[in-house]
Amino acid sequence: MDSDQLAIIIIVAALLVDLAVRITAIIVVPRNRRPTSAMAWLLAIFLIPYIGVTFFLLIGSYKLPKKRRDKQAAINSFIIETTKGIELVSDDQPWPTWLRSVVRLNRQLGAMPLVGGNSAHLIGDYAASIAAMTAEVNRAKTFVHCEFYIIALDSVTADFFAALEAAVQRGVTVRVLLDHIASVRTSTHRATFKKLTDIGVAWQFMLPVQPLKGKWQRPDLRNHRKLLVIDGTVGFMGSQNLIDRSYNKKSNLRRGLKWQDLMTRVEGPVVSGINAIFITDWYSETNELLARETVEIDDEMVDSSPDALDCQLVPSGPGFEGENNLRLFLALMYYAQKKVIITSPYFVPDDSMLYAITTASQRGVDVELFVSEIGDQAGVYHAQRSYYEALLRAGVRIWLYRAPYILHAKHFTIDDDLAVIGSSNMDIRSFNLDLEISMMVRGASFVREMRGVEDGYRELSRELTLEEWLKQPLRSTILDNLARLTSALQ
Repeated sequence: MDSDQLAIIIIVAALLVDLAVRITAIIVVPRNRRPTSAMAWLLAIFLIPYIGVTFFLLIGSYKLPKKRRDKQAAINSFIIETTKGIELVSDDQPWPTWLRSVVRLNRQLGAMPLVGGNSAHLIGDYAASIAAMTAEVNRAKTFVHCEFYIIALDSVTADFFAALEAAVQRGVTVRVLLDHIASVRTSTHRATFKKLTDIGVAWQFMLPVQPLKGKWQRPDLRNHRKLLVIDGTVGFMGSQNLIDRSYNKKSNLRRGLKWQDLMTRVEGPVVSGINAIFITDWYSETNELLARETVEIDDEMVDSSPDALDCQLVPSGPGFEGENNLRLFLALMYYAQKKVIITSPYFVPDDSMLYAITTASQRGVDVELFVSEIGDQAGVYHAQRSYYEALLRAGVRIWLYRAPYILHAKHFTIDDDLAVIGSSNMDIRSFNLDLEISMMVRGASFVREMRGVEDGYRELSRELTLEEWLKQPLRSTILDNLARLTSALQ
């Protein structure tokens, strides 16, 4: 065989392999995937085949391993069985006619019931939030369950770590979960992990990427939840991580960036649900089911005042079959009658969410969106901007929270009836790839408190108009559109 024949054989073989890859991609990629996402992956594979195939093999699956999904299903059954009959809700004010169907949806998706008799208060000051959590840990008597996407030991969190240590020393069981990839990326991660070990808390990584230890899933599937439970009676949840508000990153410090978050302190029966979510995640990572530390609801836990709140937790993420947070958000957008106010730091909606929001505005609902004037992640920032024109043309009012602050809070209000707060952004990542926790709250007092927070944002923001937006330079439009295309690669 001469060199010319060998070259022809190699070329024909390469073409056949290329054709086989393309045909296989057309069969495999679109299965159970959104058309936009499937199209983005197919374009990547067809235009840059070797790179596209490699990335698809690495991050193409947006589901956790089957073993973890089976654990989630088992714990959901456990939660449903142990929470039957506790749907104790207030009836002093009539429910919106559509609310029962939303409650039923959430129960079916995330297993958690709607429970009444709760109290909750918002904490919008970054330092005050950490101080409030530290104070409760210092009062702990039996257990502390701490779960955050990012935990870092620094000057801002030092008192919190000291409170954990003091709790351990007086016999309190302290368990800590922190996301592996997110926390390893912090500048003080070695000191953080050493401190947790030295003070005697039981701690585990969430979704560790440690292939040599047999722990592997798509690397960018992360546990994004932020919650704290003390003795099963007091809970905290929201958007804030346990780290300095600059995240101790050189680029953030150079730009003077500071994160603005919102947490809520909760008491009442719903705290048992927050604790159940921690138990779920602890079981997923350790195979240890903390059955002894499930919280039984008693009369002392129930707030019987006129301002008592009905609350329902909605866990979501790739461990569930459906996109729980997306389905909740969509239902509420379509049911809204008067007003929708959204706060989301990374606003990259899928088509269904974009249509729900713009449809609400076009049918006469007052819709407002709070986002940051600047971004800390270039790709997400430009993808977010690509939606502004469609929103503005539909009548949505967009408020840009002024630099150097990154508005990192994640919440929205519906009419005068409901508020939702949690860890979930309104972006494709939070809908598909991250484990999140949201809490739906029914209660006029809580909605009023949230509206006060939104009023504060408005005073510190400037409104973006369609006229201003249409003056954007061409280079910005190109960057925005390219970022929008890549955001569909999920």
